[in-house]
Amino acid sequence: MKVVDMHCDTMAEIWYGLREGRPISLLKNNLHIDLGKMKKGDYLLQNFAMFVNLGRDMDSLESVLQLIDVFYQEIEKYPEQIGVVKTYSDMEKNMAAGRMSAMLTVEEGGVCKGNPAYLRDLYRLGVRMMTLTWNFENELAFPNDVPGDTCQVFPFFPNKEKGLKKKGLVFLEEMERLGIIVDVSHLSDAGFYDVYRNTKKPFVASHSNARALCGHCRNLTDDMIRKLAERGGVTGLNYCASFLTERIAIDDICKSTVELIAKQARHLANTGGMACVGLGSDFDGILGELELSDCSKLPLLEAELRKQGFHESEIEAIFYKNVLRVYKELL
Repeated sequence: MKVVDMHCDTMAEIWYGLREGRPISLLKNNLHIDLGKMKKGDYLLQNFAMFVNLGRDMDSLESVLQLIDVFYQEIEKYPEQIGVVKTYSDMEKNMAAGRMSAMLTVEEGGVCKGNPAYLRDLYRLGVRMMTLTWNFENELAFPNDVPGDTCQVFPFFPNKEKGLKKKGLVFLEEMERLGIIVDVSHLSDAGFYDVYRNTKKPFVASHSNARALCGHCRNLTDDMIRKLAERGGVTGLNYCASFLTERIAIDDICKSTVELIAKQARHLANTGGMACVGLGSDFDGILGELELSDCSKLPLLEAELRKQGFHESEIEAIFYKNVLRVYKELL
């Protein structure tokens, strides 16, 4: 079963490794994702997020530029195995050549420092999707930030009052004009509705689940799921246990299972329709015990979805066809 995954933090892990004197190769490593594991998992396309932590990294714009350099250096080493995509036709060309595809995305709109010129520069460098925030307020918007340990601390209270700022609205218009997909994962509840009211094209939640099954504020309410689906967008199933189940105390081990992921898929499909469900692993950005311990294990999820009554065409939609529909329209 072909795989399209809307979100991973692998490039950030490679970058941090380089900064710390621990070279990590995309070809083979101990992370969740490398080229060998992707091939074994039958990957068609992986979105590689340039993740910048505003509370930890140096200058945010310099950080994202360094990350993009790492992305290109790694991808360009293995041209027979994987190629960068900037348009939908690029992916088709890679498929025809027997290559996997890599899409460049950004996780943290604050890297632009509120300047649309920097957004346009990121587009010229190949960025085709961006979250407006991560877990910090920035020039564009407010997040659903979680104080403390974001993996295990409950309860989580969504931000329903503060959404997009004036510059955020400017960025929305420019992102739609350019062809940078708007990603609402991490955005506040109020921000989600600001995006919905001020956009015309489909947008995505690249790595978020359903709040009805897990009350984490990083997940979407049923109303959000329906509005995202009405617009033609897709939600990427996140494999992190904290976004799958509330049965986690501070001292518990985060346990992510394919059964829990499949239950999230069923709820998303029942709420917004089958066309709104995709994959957004968050690989190399999540901790805990994962039944999908790396990207080669996606057949386990395929088998579980089949076990829980999903038809072959529905599994294909979740694994790659829904996301490709959005990419074909927007890229």
